[in-house]
Amino acid sequence: MKIGLQVPNFTWPGGHTAIAGKLAEIAATADEAGFASLWVMDHFFQIGGGSSSLGPAEDEMLESYSTLSYMAGLTKHVKLGTMVTGVVYRYPGILAKTVTTLDVLSGGRAYLGIGAAWFEREALGLGVPYPPLAERFGRLEEAVQIALQMWSGKHEPYHGKYYQLAETLCNPLPLSSPHPPILIGGSGEKKTLRLVAKYADACNLFAGADVAALRHKLDVLKQHCDQVGRDYASIEKTTLSSAWLASGHMGPADIIAQCRQMAEAGIQHAIFNMPNVQDITPLKIFGKEIIPAVSGL
Repeated sequence: MKIGLQVPNFTWPGGHTAIAGKLAEIAATADEAGFASLWVMDHFFQIGGGSSSLGPAEDEMLESYSTLSYMAGLTKHVKLGTMVTGVVYRYPGILAKTVTTLDVLSGGRAYLGIGAAWFEREALGLGVPYPPLAERFGRLEEAVQIALQMWSGKHEPYHGKYYQLAETLCNPLPLSSPHPPILIGGSGEKKTLRLVAKYADACNLFAGADVAALRHKLDVLKQHCDQVGRDYASIEKTTLSSAWLASGHMGPADIIAQCRQMAEAGIQHAIFNMPNVQDITPLKIFGKEIIPAVSGL
């Protein structure tokens, strides 16, 4: 099993002037510790509040692709991606070019993480059109089709219901072969997982306490794969969850046990965010005790 790190929060001691230095320390430590991937949310407002470990909309939030580019220059090994890009935030051709640039400049370490978007407040707040859910799913499918056409090297028009491109020119092409892995986030059984089966190289599911629910979602994905003629084994199965390594919360043994359960369910890449990641110690514990222990799962 591979282990990834998501950084969804930038509200740390020292205020906004300390963000760059702390983020650099986190990225470099994760890279050295053996994390397989490093992710940020594609949000412009913070998404938490209430009982969430994340803060209210007014808390610090960084634009995702600028942040990934910054971290690419500070790391050598981790793959980099958004968990996940909201399809309404960028024209698909520009998004594919952005991910291509990240891939080329990082030496072939980019993912395209993408989803249908859900945070209406930030879209309306920043003047981004926010169509109904059915249309957002339609745009999601077309966006993935556009990215695949651009990365194929074909300089052809694309005519969809929502997007029309006169020529899908993309030079340079990505270094990742055949292209940056496409990860579609979400666990909707009728639309999201079917899109994963049709187009994606990876899925991402929320890892709760109910491993049976994970197994069910993967069974649904396999059914969609069978229906569209896709090799289920070719799709990387990833999860997202939180790990609070601290006295009174979780210890390494708890996380190792959780990873073992997820691996038995079919998960190959467990991605964690950490409420105390700024302390750096949790990353070092992962590198010393957890990543080696789960690598053979």
